[in-house]
Amino acid sequence: MNIKKHIPNSITCCNLFVGVLAVLSAYNGAFYHALAFVLLSAVFDFLDGMMARLLNAYSDLGKELDSLADMISFGLFPGMIAFKMLQDTLLPGWVAYSGFLLTVFSAIRLAKFNIDERQTSSFIGLATPANALFWTGIAIQFEGQQDWNTYLLLPLVLLFSYLLVCEIPMFSLKFKSLAWNENKIRYIFLLGSILLLIVFQLSAISIIILWYLLLSFIDSISCKKNKN
Repeated sequence: MNIKKHIPNSITCCNLFVGVLAVLSAYNGAFYHALAFVLLSAVFDFLDGMMARLLNAYSDLGKELDSLADMISFGLFPGMIAFKMLQDTLLPGWVAYSGFLLTVFSAIRLAKFNIDERQTSSFIGLATPANALFWTGIAIQFEGQQDWNTYLLLPLVLLFSYLLVCEIPMFSLKFKSLAWNENKIRYIFLLGSILLLIVFQLSAISIIILWYLLLSFIDSISCKKNKN
């Protein structure tokens, strides 16, 4: 029995298990616990791919399992965050269910990613882990601010649902080398993120994702100009 081929899948199952805990924490309004769990899910999501490459243990089962785990950790989770926050607004109660649009568009995003050969070294549209982190940051930053949430949350749900499936190129954090010229956008993002964390602490999480989006848009426009 070749045990090593099961190691990446075991890590993916850890991602799934912790993702369920993140969803439960979000449902209970324990947003700080939800943050810890979703960050741990992101670590497992990174590790399963890394171990698959190191051990050359790729499999069709692993690919499908990874998407299913991500659907819980980074698809259902942000939908639950948005649902719980919308429940506490001045909007009609049924509007809260619109938060699960994030879950629907995350599913579309993950399905597209599996069949889109353009996304091997970068992304087309916002990756689901980044979306999940943004919504966790929003939950922490605006918890209990009913007036703000009433006017802010629904437009954000619609915007980020679009960003998940849009055709806008966005850079990944995969380093093929440490050279500045090849990774300038990544170094700028990491340095800016560190500064934001120092200044705003946990409130910086959603701001960091906005910083990532801004840099991705600038990089995309720059690449188009260079091609022309």
